[in-house]
Amino acid sequence: MHILKRELRYSYIPSPIGDLLVAGDADSLHLISFPTGSKTIRHADHWQQDDGGFKEVAKQLDAYFAGDLTEFDLPLTLDGTDFQNQIWRNLATIPYGQTASYGEMAKKAGRPKASRAVGAANGANPLPIVLPCHRVIGSTGALTGFGGGMEAKKFLLKLEGALPDSPAQPSLFQ
Repeated sequence: MHILKRELRYSYIPSPIGDLLVAGDADSLHLISFPTGSKTIRHADHWQQDDGGFKEVAKQLDAYFAGDLTEFDLPLTLDGTDFQNQIWRNLATIPYGQTASYGEMAKKAGRPKASRAVGAANGANPLPIVLPCHRVIGSTGALTGFGGGMEAKKFLLKLEGALPDSPAQPSLFQ
């Protein structure tokens, strides 16, 4: 079922990259959406606002943005295809502060020629940051598309130390 058709609770959580929409049910988190970018989602009219129901999500996001949390521990609901769910679960195995290429992710999924399918699954990731699709880059080290916008991707990679913020530092990303 498409996420916007579900009966979910939602809140907006302030962050250094803008207010993040978080949505879920009583058991798990289903969605995080950036305030800008090509994949931005707003809450559906039939969702119930619940600013008190996402305290643990807010706590962990705050700790992440403060540099104090490198791995999330939240109950999640993944509602993609089997391939998408596999790719999304594999995103959580990319260590904080590191990156992986689409090709590496395809190999990890047992489909070494499926780099583009990995890119499409990444683009459909409903839980960015928690399932860190921002850590997936091109095979040459180039930053590639990101549903939250390239500035958000750069910010997250810099926050994690995977993208130097000083132009004096040698980097594949320059």
